[in-house]
Amino acid sequence: MKPFQRILFFAKPHQKYLFASMFCNLMYSVLNIFSVATMLPILGLMFGTVEKVDTSKPPINSGRLVDFFGYAKDWAYYTIQSEIDQHGAVKVLAILCSITAAAFLLRNAFRYLGSYILVNYRVGITKDLRTAMYDKFLKLPVSFFTEKRKGDMMSRISNDIGGVEGGIMGSLVDIINSPFMIITSLITLFILSPKLTLFSLLVFPVMGWLISWVGKSLKKQATAAQEELGNLFSLVDETLKSSKVIKIFNADKILKNRFNTTTDNWQKYSIGMSRRRELASPMSEFLGSVTILIITWYAGVQILTEQTMEPETFLVFIAMFFQILDPAKKLSSAISNIQGGMASLDRVSEVLDYDLKIDEIANPVPISTLKNQIEFKNIGFFYDKDNVILKNFNLILPKGKTIALVGQSGSGKTTIANLLARFYDVSEGEILVDGENVKNLKVTDYRNLLGMVTQESVLFNDSIFNNILMGKPDATEEEVITAARIANAHEFIDHLPEKYYTNIGDDGNKLSGGQKQRVSIARAVLKNPPIMILDEATSALDTESERFVQDALEKMMENRTSLVIAHRLSTIQKADWIVVMERGIIVEQGTHQELFDNKGMYRKLVDLQTFG
Repeated sequence: MKPFQRILFFAKPHQKYLFASMFCNLMYSVLNIFSVATMLPILGLMFGTVEKVDTSKPPINSGRLVDFFGYAKDWAYYTIQSEIDQHGAVKVLAILCSITAAAFLLRNAFRYLGSYILVNYRVGITKDLRTAMYDKFLKLPVSFFTEKRKGDMMSRISNDIGGVEGGIMGSLVDIINSPFMIITSLITLFILSPKLTLFSLLVFPVMGWLISWVGKSLKKQATAAQEELGNLFSLVDETLKSSKVIKIFNADKILKNRFNTTTDNWQKYSIGMSRRRELASPMSEFLGSVTILIITWYAGVQILTEQTMEPETFLVFIAMFFQILDPAKKLSSAISNIQGGMASLDRVSEVLDYDLKIDEIANPVPISTLKNQIEFKNIGFFYDKDNVILKNFNLILPKGKTIALVGQSGSGKTTIANLLARFYDVSEGEILVDGENVKNLKVTDYRNLLGMVTQESVLFNDSIFNNILMGKPDATEEEVITAARIANAHEFIDHLPEKYYTNIGDDGNKLSGGQKQRVSIARAVLKNPPIMILDEATSALDTESERFVQDALEKMMENRTSLVIAHRLSTIQKADWIVVMERGIIVEQGTHQELFDNKGMYRKLVDLQTFG
């Protein structure tokens, strides 16, 4: 989707605010012309240049549109002369000043209302844009987050969307208001003096070209600045998560140098962007000032030499022309800001337009349970042709059985788990669930059948109760406690200050590794899925914690179809079937005793761990 199409898409639900604002700005423009135009008879009265109008013959409207403005002027002067004849010039002057003051008051009231209403439009679009980006984060495949830096994604949803709001949405007031002001003011100027107006417009094409040049260079600088800001966020994120490693290796100088390099680059690009942005306004102001001086010279010739223009007409013309300069200057700044905001919008669009890769077919097959088995049939997986992870992989997971995958790091075990969970799709072959290709199944239905416990416990900065409840959002407190008991977590939770409602901090850091893992298991138990994936769930634990967790896992796996990836082979000796992998292929498979007696790769791995 093109950037401006995206803005229009998000703007559609809020367009009522836009139309209301446009009406207010139109009224502001009309009243602005009226307030300035009423100065003409005031100045004429003060300078004594208003010719006495014959009040015995009121002006006649010809009915033609081209004569309307002339008729309106004649009617105004006829009315003023009639009032002067009845009440005197001083009283009429006071009335005209009061009318002009009221026009100025209404003008600014409509100006405020236009901006006030447009805030709802701007903030509403920004909120929807940020919500859409967060929704996309939730839908993006795991592969996206392995390719992209988390800090950069934080920068996009915060700074880049902020840049869209400040650069594009924040300039909407001027983009909408300024053209009304410029067009209505130009019409008035043509009415006052067509020759002087045409003469004054000679500089406008030059101004437009210079503003366009500034805008194009601004977008390039803004893109580079936003990219560096994303790098900065990533570096800060890594620093906060790696404080122990940084301190033990005295790596603070290395990180400081990286940070300084990033901030120096960001500073360079930001300064360049700001300089160009600030150039737009003074440039347009200078060109406008030059135009005013040229107009003054040209009008002076008409007034002093040719005597074809009255002084008050010139003063009103200058006042009206100044009414053009301010919106023209704002319009030029708005165009520059939008160019800067476009760089941010491009980065936001890159995420929103990212191909999900894990797609559903048009009419996916619903699934509610596993009836017989899961089959990996001639599976191949690779990121590219030179980086093959799996090749000709075949395996059957019968319902209710525990299948264990063992092997050295890099043998493809975790890839099998990721393919089963459909975090990725296979490059070759197919995964069949009760004979149906997993790609044909409804993704949400299929994942409802799955539970997963990984080596790293993923917990949220919330209470233990809410972390466990994620497994089944409508569960009762009794169900949560039951799940915690099965996971051997109830005892330590019961000793916490607020028990199940204790906040566990960022990433659960208030708990020990074993406690975090048992909360993760409780979450999986509460979900009660028929298929369980355990990816080295005990490898990062000490012996005592491992015993508690392993006991909890054995309880959870009873009567379930389980795929277990194990680093510690002592934890999978009770598995129904063990598959030994090496470099993406199966080298051995069988029960623990069969493999141990074969004295192959499995026996070698067991002996190495026993020796260790």
